Amino acid sequence: MDQLAQATVTASPVGGSSGQVDFSIVGMFLQADIVVKVVLVVLILASFWSWAIIFDKTMRLRGLRGKASQFEETFWSGVSLEDLYDRVGARPDDPLSSVFAGAMREWRRSVSKGISLTAQVKHALQQRIEQVMAVTVSREMDQLERRMTFLASVGSTATFIGLFGTVWGIMNSFTSIAASKNTSLAVVAPGIAEALFATALGLVAAVPAVVAYNKLSHEITRYAQRLEGFAAEFMTILSRQLDEQA
Repeated sequence: MDQLAQATVTASPVGGSSGQVDFSIVGMFLQADIVVKVVLVVLILASFWSWAIIFDKTMRLRGLRGKASQFEETFWSGVSLEDLYDRVGARPDDPLSSVFAGAMREWRRSVSKGISLTAQVKHALQQRIEQVMAVTVSREMDQLERRMTFLASVGSTATFIGLFGTVWGIMNSFTSIAASKNTSLAVVAPGIAEALFATALGLVAAVPAVVAYNKLSHEITRYAQRLEGFAAEFMTILSRQLDEQA
């Protein structure tokens, strides 16, 4: 059995009667002041929610990178753009295909009308397609970046929330010392342990959030660059086809 989880100490509380002080994690939580309890609950919930976001974003990015690789392999295999658009559909389920579908949808609307492709018309069509792809990239990245602000907030504030709980707990410890007029370690240790527990929990919540935020932000930026690079290459292909049709 874990000796640390079961560790107790005999202390003399403020009332003067002796009692057992439980130094397990659950014991320190139950014996803590109401303010410290609120701090601990907030940090625990923030930590759980942070890990949920981390897991969700990691799995989603992994899936999107796989789908992007599959689509690019098909795109550069020489298949007809019209056939690929029919295969992808009007509402694809990944951002890269959405960028392609949005551009092709605008392309079909304009080219199918059979209007004369003068230099002015080609320039206007290119601008519309570029705008459609830019808006699609922005919309897809907004969806992918959702809840990242929460990770940043936890990473930057959790330690301070934990520190607040620590300061409050130490204040209570000094109040107990003054009331009992006893400075023995048995009296001081419980309150100090509860106070430092808040700081420890704040670090447990903050450190993974900071590390994950930096890593996920880098991965999201790289994915955004991938979308923008594909949009630029696709626009070059469409522009070449416009020149051939002129």
